[in-house]
Amino acid sequence: MRIVRLANFVAPHSGGLRTALRELGAGYLAAGHEPVLIIPAERDSDEQTAQGRVITLRGPRVPFTGGYRVLLRKRKVTGLLGGLRPDVLEVSDRTTLRWTGRWARRHGVPAVMVSHESLAALLGLARLGLAWLGLARLGLARLNTVADALNRRTARAYQRVICTTGWAAAEFERIGVGNVVAGEDLAPGVHELLARPDPARRSAARARAEC
Repeated sequence: MRIVRLANFVAPHSGGLRTALRELGAGYLAAGHEPVLIIPAERDSDEQTAQGRVITLRGPRVPFTGGYRVLLRKRKVTGLLGGLRPDVLEVSDRTTLRWTGRWARRHGVPAVMVSHESLAALLGLARLGLAWLGLARLGLARLNTVADALNRRTARAYQRVICTTGWAAAEFERIGVGNVVAGEDLAPGVHELLARPDPARRSAARARAEC
């Protein structure tokens, strides 16, 4: 099963998200799946690693974040997804990559959003330090309202929202989202999708094997 994973804001050399992605990819690979990770970096690259195939796309640095980069070339990412033909899509980005849920639905690909943090907290940090996002004047109540609206859109865009902590899940529970999986281990949400393969995905996988 080809599991294509997308993430933004991955620390260049360390960090919790990078560690989680690495360990999860290695676990998928050990289980016999084909993990492919797409993340931003200083330059484009494509290599096989201990966590599976890792593709980096050149992305700009985000100001005031200590070197984090983002995938902004939507056409490039879309082309990659089309060429990779994932059986499952896993996205670790609550904001800038949410559009991939719509892409997955259009192409009949099961998709999950992995939530490692609270969106309201992220918006709060933006309010304090990133005035260029237009959030500097928003109060706490308004930030929660914005977070609630974005979280509802996320829940509609993906079959499952996997929250790695209770803190991340709390804001989804507040708005009564029903497709949230909460827990310390983010693998079960994807495994649930893998356990229910549909004929179209089996045919796609078989077609790749025959090529």
